Amino acid sequence: MASVCVIMIGDVVGDPGLDVLEKRLPELKADCGAHLVVVNGENAAGGFGLTEESLARILLAGADVVTGGNHIWEKREFWPVLESGKPVLRPANYPQDGSPQGGVSGRGWLVLEKQLDGQNISFLVINLQGRKRMTAIDCPFRCFDAILAETRESGGGGTAAPARPLVVVDFHAESTEEKESLGYYLDGRAALVAGTHTHVQTTDERILPNGTAYITDLGMTGALNGVIGMDAGICINRARSQIAYRMECARPESETDCAVQGIIAELDRESGRALGIRRIRG
Repeated sequence: MASVCVIMIGDVVGDPGLDVLEKRLPELKADCGAHLVVVNGENAAGGFGLTEESLARILLAGADVVTGGNHIWEKREFWPVLESGKPVLRPANYPQDGSPQGGVSGRGWLVLEKQLDGQNISFLVINLQGRKRMTAIDCPFRCFDAILAETRESGGGGTAAPARPLVVVDFHAESTEEKESLGYYLDGRAALVAGTHTHVQTTDERILPNGTAYITDLGMTGALNGVIGMDAGICINRARSQIAYRMECARPESETDCAVQGIIAELDRESGRALGIRRIRG
């Protein structure tokens, strides 16, 4: 049974997150022989959004695909980069061009081909965003169905690629109920479903009944001596006063104050079923 290794990394927060990612990701990739690395980068630029520079740092650190979320739109100057063809995604269920609501920049999924033992492996990476306690955008459940139907009709991504790529989903959502619901909805159709957005790593990594690897939230890559990667004092003042003081990234005092959080999943290349999933925290 030939297996494929996938690393997914939780939200990179500011320079502390970029620094620890650059230090740890190459080692993680080498240790497990990863075939695909997906990193959520929507908070990489000073804690909010992405820039060309922060995207370049994530890709040079070893990411194959960089996913986003609601903060992907923070830096207006980054919007053209979403159209540049670089492997960066925004949630697919934002309104598309030509819709009554008006369209947005970028793409929400891509097909990536890799080589294993002289054979092509095709990955379909999809970025979705939740709606519960978040912006009321299009339905992520129906959006996934539409993407899967489109890729199946087109053969996955080219004549040389398998018709059934391994499907990897970053579900950027607030609600654990919505995340688990999507996990079960995709069970057996996606190889791996991982939640992002809360910056708090959950301990519920598991393989669902029909073979999908799942975790409610990958966690955060950045400074641990703060609140979700941000300065604790500012967060306390915001909570006590209900005034939206400008957030700033926490400042780590030592290397142990920073960590990479995420998961490593092992997938069966032929069936697309998960063989194992374990957390990364360190």
